[in-house]
Amino acid sequence: MVKQLLFGFATLALAVASAASSYNVTFYDPVVINGSKLQPGSYRVEYNENTATIKQGKTVMQAPVKVETGDQKFRANVVRMDGPAVQEIRLGGTNTKLVFEKTGDATK
Repeated sequence: MVKQLLFGFATLALAVASAASSYNVTFYDPVVINGSKLQPGSYRVEYNENTATIKQGKTVMQAPVKVETGDQKFRANVVRMDGPAVQEIRLGGTNTKLVFEKTGDATK
């Protein structure tokens, strides 16, 4: 009984931990991340210490990121752009922002 209870808590903790680093972001225009062009739509963004994974259906791309801590919590997910290139994604409900490197060119 105790093993089952501990397993249940471990499973719940794992689910909570994985949910904490996964966010929904909507792009309203085509964007460029790490030289790859993404079409408008809703995407799931997951990250670890230095990589962001952006998913929509079968579309999956990874990009190097620098995870930074802001001065205060962000109210909602916010995408900062430089033209079509995504510069950073600020994660709502946290003070975490994912800063993307300026690499590649998807305009070719």
